[in-house]
Amino acid sequence: MRLRSLLWALILVAGFYYVTSVAHWNIGQFVRRTTSSWYTPAAANTAGFSTDEMNNIDIYKTAHMATVNITSIVYREGWFFQVYPGKDTGSGFIISPDGRILTNHHVVSGGHQLTVTLANKKQYKARVMFTDHSNDLALVKIEPRESLPVLRLGDSDPLQVGQKVLAIGNPFGLEGTLTTGIVSSLDRSISDENDRKLEHMIQTDAAINPGNSGGPLLDSHGNVIGINTAIYGPQGNIGIGFAMPINRAKAMLEETRGHVARPFLGVKTVQVQGDLAQALDLPAEGGLLVQQVEINSAAEEAGIHGPRRVVVVGNVELGIGGDLIIAIEGKPVTRDDDLQRTLNHKHAGDTLELTVYRNGHSQKISVKLGSAPEEL
Repeated sequence: MRLRSLLWALILVAGFYYVTSVAHWNIGQFVRRTTSSWYTPAAANTAGFSTDEMNNIDIYKTAHMATVNITSIVYREGWFFQVYPGKDTGSGFIISPDGRILTNHHVVSGGHQLTVTLANKKQYKARVMFTDHSNDLALVKIEPRESLPVLRLGDSDPLQVGQKVLAIGNPFGLEGTLTTGIVSSLDRSISDENDRKLEHMIQTDAAINPGNSGGPLLDSHGNVIGINTAIYGPQGNIGIGFAMPINRAKAMLEETRGHVARPFLGVKTVQVQGDLAQALDLPAEGGLLVQQVEINSAAEEAGIHGPRRVVVVGNVELGIGGDLIIAIEGKPVTRDDDLQRTLNHKHAGDTLELTVYRNGHSQKISVKLGSAPEEL
């Protein structure tokens, strides 16, 4: 009995020695092998991109190749009145294979030397072809040695609040940056750094930062529907950015002069409708109530009537007794920016047909549009 116990003890000692000294077993490897599913879930190997992600990826692959970085040399004055060169940077996008590029006017204004850097890092000197100060737009040109990729210009008139948009540009010099968001609002009016009003802007929460100016704002089809122009406040993106509708740029592109002779009507209006319109003895459908007619303007020459007196409605002063514009080019007025949207497709010298409600009757008035005064 004692001999049998001694034999089992020797067997156990020999087995322990073999396992720990001869076989070189790796217990950790055994554990990893038996628990591998903890580290490499099967789902991770098969997960793909969502439809929205694929849309973002496809648009970026095309659009970023046609988005450029624009650098301008600007001479500044130091503390001791010495003049030194500095650099301002912005973005732009190519609209023709021969090198025409849309951007903001403030990106290229004041610069003594413009350099355009393409997505493939090639650099070209650029010259300004046309500018439109009032809409903060500019068209510049480079002379490429090859045909360039371009972006399609969409239509900014049918935009809807809530639709997806994508912004591409070079914020803080970080070229080819994509951000996404939605159209947060439409028809915003803001003031630029020179206190010039930019009207009917697209508001978006897609991140826009310094350096994004002049870059494209795209819809989910990859069409340019706006030009990224401004942010709310100087501190950078807080989810409130503004883009110039692309239809403003289309009007500029149709011009052949070095500055845009914008059409000018010479009226200021406010939209009234419903109960307010009826309280003013106007049709309930309402329209654009003329608040001011500028002297020597196309509107004055056509005989459009301004207000005769002012009343206070709520906390707002409202001029009444003037013409109510109820249709433009035969289409009923439904939005407060209908007049501006029509003017965006007109040129100085074109005829604009307005239907106005006056003294209880409607009548048509043809206006030959003038040229907007030059803004310094």
